[in-house]
Amino acid sequence: MNNPNAYFLTEKNNSLDEFFTFGLSVDCVVFGYHEGEMKVLLVERNEEPFTGAWALVGDLVHPKSDLASSADRILENLTGLKGIFMEQFYIFDAIDRHPLGRVVTVGYYSLVETAHYHPVASSWAKSTQWFSIKDLPDLAFDHQLILEKSIQTLKRRVRYRPVGFELLPPKFTLADLQALYEALLDRIFDKPNFRKKIMRMNFLTPLNEFEENVSHRPAKLYSFDEARYNALRKEGFAFEL
Repeated sequence: MNNPNAYFLTEKNNSLDEFFTFGLSVDCVVFGYHEGEMKVLLVERNEEPFTGAWALVGDLVHPKSDLASSADRILENLTGLKGIFMEQFYIFDAIDRHPLGRVVTVGYYSLVETAHYHPVASSWAKSTQWFSIKDLPDLAFDHQLILEKSIQTLKRRVRYRPVGFELLPPKFTLADLQALYEALLDRIFDKPNFRKKIMRMNFLTPLNEFEENVSHRPAKLYSFDEARYNALRKEGFAFEL
């Protein structure tokens, strides 16, 4: 039987040592939404490399930890945030992406309402801040690339899954919903067409309630019927904007 390690054992040092000398990290892209604006959570680095630079929330994975629990741990250690659902979206493996050696990083992203989360810097993070995705500082490492890839992923997924409804209050107007998706997708929808398409999907429940304390004509309130949406999915329904 051929030795599956034969190729590796013919390398320079005739051993596998060099193949176990690179690191694994996790970078968390925490998107925040509030009042029609998309933001991303960044930390100010307080250690080398890139001391003083802004970066995504990330760190090395401990050898005895899995990726998902590492993402949770790193987010909590650096910002104090916990209990946030994150989804893996891409692997970044450029050979020279880290100045101290070979480090492959796994990207995770999440989407939260910023008013509900108040990050506090800890560990090697000097400070934390929500930045508009349209007005970002220079980022450390290849974090600009990671952020751009995560934005592409988010835009693709929100078009086919009702990702954004957890960012709205339990009762919302159609204008609130349109503002949310315009922020998520960075585009302007035609108001009548957007409303017609959303209402045809049949997973919004119209309420016998209207906005209060507004200077304009109060708009009707709606709620998202998750049970109805899940039933529609089982029937083959596809959410698409």
